[in-house]
Amino acid sequence: MTVPSRSGGRSPLPSALLAWLFVAIWGSGYIASKAGMQYVPPFTFLLLRYSCAFLLLVPLLAWWHRHQPLRWPGTRRELMHVVFAGLLMHVGNLGGSHYAQYLGMSAGVTALVLALQPLVTAAIAALFMHERLRGGQWLGVFVGLAGVVLVVWHKIDVRALSSGALGAVLFSLVSITIGTLYQRVFCPTVDLRTASLVQFAAAVVTLVPLALAVEHTLPRWNWTLLAALAYLVILGSIFAFNALNTLMRRGEATRVTSLLYLTPIFAVVLEWLLFGVVPTGLTIVGIAVTCAGVALVAWRPRRPEAGIA
Repeated sequence: MTVPSRSGGRSPLPSALLAWLFVAIWGSGYIASKAGMQYVPPFTFLLLRYSCAFLLLVPLLAWWHRHQPLRWPGTRRELMHVVFAGLLMHVGNLGGSHYAQYLGMSAGVTALVLALQPLVTAAIAALFMHERLRGGQWLGVFVGLAGVVLVVWHKIDVRALSSGALGAVLFSLVSITIGTLYQRVFCPTVDLRTASLVQFAAAVVTLVPLALAVEHTLPRWNWTLLAALAYLVILGSIFAFNALNTLMRRGEATRVTSLLYLTPIFAVVLEWLLFGVVPTGLTIVGIAVTCAGVALVAWRPRRPEAGIA
């Protein structure tokens, strides 16, 4: 999924479509992960996921190379940047969030903590990346967070909040925030297709000893686990992460990560459709508030045309 630079003059329509596809896949990924981890522990689940993603991407890259030459990391420094960003986004992010739920943290608390990412990203971008935010954008960040709190409020169970689970989900939050910003800054021109293959390989190498050291349970194979893996490999690992990095290249960090506020909404809708979990009135209000917050962050005021008083 190669993308021209932000100044390339592309129509905003592909970015808008890509953004909504990303939100839908990322949000439904919570449901797929929940279904899959009923039959396999978290690090083994991730090991299976990235091993399958690596094996699937190899023939895809061979096919792409026949039509358009691929660019691999050209120097050791660039390779190390790609690997480090991948370990943060794939192993640190998903490993932390999955392990937090494995330790008993509810999906609601997990989603709520990870919903802090746009706020943390906004602070980092403003302080260190010279990305100026308007007052309305800052308001949108906090409004969106408040909406997520309302969406997941009925799922929050603080009694299951252990220090280990809290540490794991905070590690996930730090990893995905730094990882996306790091790849944007240090890997701005990498070919996302070859970078994905490198990152999947690095994730597998890291997860093998981690799974062996922490987990001692073999997968219980069934169609639910296979379906969850297929969904997360093809749409989650290959498409969604590349979509996120593509959107980060095209726009401001805060504007892009504010889309993550919308992912619990898709999770709530899918739970209703698949498992009959009817959303509460508070959840519906939260959805409206979240959408308003994202709209505030994404809204661009029209600039007056030159020569007009």
